[in-house]
Amino acid sequence: MTTPFDHEPHRRPGLFARLRSSFLTGIVVIAPVGLTIWLLWSVMGWVDSVVLPLVPATILPEKYIGINLRGIGLIIFLLFTIVIGWIAKGILGRSMISFAESLVERMPVVRTIYSGIKQISETVFAQSERSFEKACLIQYPRKGIWAIGFVSTEAKGEVYKQIDPSGKLMSIFLPTTPNPTSGFLLFLPEEDVIELDMSVEDAAKLVISAGLVYPNPKDPTRPEIPPTD
Repeated sequence: MTTPFDHEPHRRPGLFARLRSSFLTGIVVIAPVGLTIWLLWSVMGWVDSVVLPLVPATILPEKYIGINLRGIGLIIFLLFTIVIGWIAKGILGRSMISFAESLVERMPVVRTIYSGIKQISETVFAQSERSFEKACLIQYPRKGIWAIGFVSTEAKGEVYKQIDPSGKLMSIFLPTTPNPTSGFLLFLPEEDVIELDMSVEDAAKLVISAGLVYPNPKDPTRPEIPPTD
């Protein structure tokens, strides 16, 4: 014999719970879009504040339409950079750069700063630089603890000779979380490096998200298959 109190009927969530759920869902939808727009808007404003004071007021749209359009400084900066890059590719531009660098080399403090900034710029922006080849797993900082790294290239030169391994020596970049632009450069024997099937981009997402975003969320055990047309 049963009574109505033996099994409590399923209760629908209350009004406050439904409102809270809808609010959190709205935050998840709005936050990425809002933060992206705010970041772009802030960057354009910062570039405008740096570039526009250097531009003659007679050629600014504000003088003719009476409205300060955000992004004009960014457009001027992009056009100026393109023109400088085009000039630098020519014979005259290369000669001017060589002459300017020879002058900088004679300045003790300035040459150190210029050399460091130039190396960073060439590494980050130069199209001729190689990108990471593969994502991989390595044991770091001790055996039994695994970390995601990126295969840079095969170690050569003095580094390889000084270590004198029995086989290949791999250069591995070990990024930090959640900022993958900083990390450590490690040299490991090839047999200690486990290459992953996931792409470098997917591995970077995994590092940035602190393990929350896996490639192919429907089946994380398999790499994500790129969509076909």
